[in-house]
Amino acid sequence: MTEKRPQKTITLETDKGTFLIRSFCTPGQVRELHFTDPSIHADCYRPVVAKKERLIRSAGQEDVNVTLAFQETGGIAGLGILEYPGPDDRWIKVGDKAMMEVSIIEVRRPWRRLGLARHILGLTMDHPHVESLICYMVGYSWTWDLDAFEGTAMNCREALIRLFSREGFKTLQTNEPNVMMRPENLFMARIGSAVPGETVNRFKLARFNLL
Repeated sequence: MTEKRPQKTITLETDKGTFLIRSFCTPGQVRELHFTDPSIHADCYRPVVAKKERLIRSAGQEDVNVTLAFQETGGIAGLGILEYPGPDDRWIKVGDKAMMEVSIIEVRRPWRRLGLARHILGLTMDHPHVESLICYMVGYSWTWDLDAFEGTAMNCREALIRLFSREGFKTLQTNEPNVMMRPENLFMARIGSAVPGETVNRFKLARFNLL
């Protein structure tokens, strides 16, 4: 029997209307929503996720938490995904289902600065296995919407650190080539309280590709 998804929904009232933020969205729930932001087609702005198919695939996978912020009319304003690393990722070597990645935290341009991001991340990390997991995020500056950010890439990096630190993430060193490519790139992780010491040691080795 498939484990029942521990779905939660919160309501956020803002100056730009009411938003629902829902964790562990099912494929069927994703299909009922839609992207409404016209700026996703602008040449200077390419959201990480622009089509629902990506969300539907992720929502159908075991343990994966797809958290969506959406308007009462069904328009998606922001999203977060916590999922297992890919088969070719170095973190697979740490152990079977030992790590999960916050692969996406995104709020669409029209609805930023409303507090959506911290609520999305909070529900994304509200996972029943979180204390048995090492959760991580990788920030690549070339994926950030710097044209709409009031500051430099390093300022954006600092904002991400503040956001993820609220959930217990810490900045860590790694020799992962894409992280090392630019000084503003970022690697953070949160080690659950029930993670075995052996797994923590393997994680330390994996960060420098020593496994």
